[in-house]
Amino acid sequence: MPVLPEIKEAAVKSKTKKAAFGSDLDLQQFRRQAQDWSYDEQYTSFEEMEKQQLLRAGIELTDTDHAGTFLQADRSIMHCKTSQPGLEILPIREALQKYNGLPDYYWRLVPVDADKYTAAAELELDNGYFIRALPGARITQPVEACLYIRTEGLAQHVHNIVVAEPGSHLHIITGCTTHPGVTSGLHLGISEFYVKKGAHLTFTMVHNWAENVHVRPRSAIIVEEGGVYLSNYIVLKPVKSVQMYPSVRLVGEGAVARLNSVVVAHPGSELDLGGKVVLEAPYSRAEVIARTVTTGGTAIARGHLIGKVPNIKAHLECRGLILAKQGIMYAVPELTGEVAGVEMSHEAAVGRIAQEEIEYLMARGLTEEEAASTIVRGFLNVEIEGLPQALKDDIERTIQETEKGL
Repeated sequence: MPVLPEIKEAAVKSKTKKAAFGSDLDLQQFRRQAQDWSYDEQYTSFEEMEKQQLLRAGIELTDTDHAGTFLQADRSIMHCKTSQPGLEILPIREALQKYNGLPDYYWRLVPVDADKYTAAAELELDNGYFIRALPGARITQPVEACLYIRTEGLAQHVHNIVVAEPGSHLHIITGCTTHPGVTSGLHLGISEFYVKKGAHLTFTMVHNWAENVHVRPRSAIIVEEGGVYLSNYIVLKPVKSVQMYPSVRLVGEGAVARLNSVVVAHPGSELDLGGKVVLEAPYSRAEVIARTVTTGGTAIARGHLIGKVPNIKAHLECRGLILAKQGIMYAVPELTGEVAGVEMSHEAAVGRIAQEEIEYLMARGLTEEEAASTIVRGFLNVEIEGLPQALKDDIERTIQETEKGL
């Protein structure tokens, strides 16, 4: 799909820019060629080990109990189906053709020249999804979307757009993962979310990458009057590096944003995560909550709340547990108030499990190991509506493995 000349020129110029934060990557070290995978209406081409791997990212490979499904493997669309009225799901390339380039949505929230990763996604786009809930539509079941790397060392470039039209309700569960035989790769993901007046969008992202995969999502969200945006981010398995810093603008009166993340940094991992919320309208509210554990990796939890008008409320909370001698944890909370009448607060805490908490539970009959496990389990609580039972079971196993770091 052709792009505006000024946008393409900006993207070309930005190819030499480094990422805004964290480790830089040489894009040339990743391959861009992959096999063309056939469309799979019944999911018959997936081996059992692949199915289990996808389940760990919340992907069930079934159209049952889902309002719609989307699955992209490498650069190929293997499945795309809508099962409920009021919902539209298309590959982004198809949506760009159908809607004349999506001028109201495509590259409107994320700057194409933000860094070399955004530029690469524009200049060498593979695909991605376009998901839209029509005005007033109550999508009662979650939409299942999967971005899957099936080829060793591949750089996957995607651009996603989600639109919740006025008065609609939508829940998307996106699972991002790799084939069991893949050990390395790169995922570049541009995502733009539009929550219209009175709409409600819940976006749950589960990462289950391989140990040497690098992940560079670039996301932005805009929420109009009375709209609600809820984000849940889960990464509990080893991954080489992740940079994620979504930016949310609350532009309508009474708009709400809640960003929740539950993260485990394993040895060798570098996770630079956070989020920014700009409150631009009266009576808007925001909450950014980060729960981070390191068992030997580096974890950075960032958060920035910006109050631009009176009568807004916002809270930022970054809490981290260090469960290994070599783990590194940073908490970077920021508050910016630009006028009188804003109400914003933050909490940040980094440390180990408090001995008095252990002793409190032991006094009530638990062993020391059971007490420590109970505290970690509560810290990493991820009770999120709509997750498949197989993923819940895998999260439970991951928490048990994390407890060994104690």
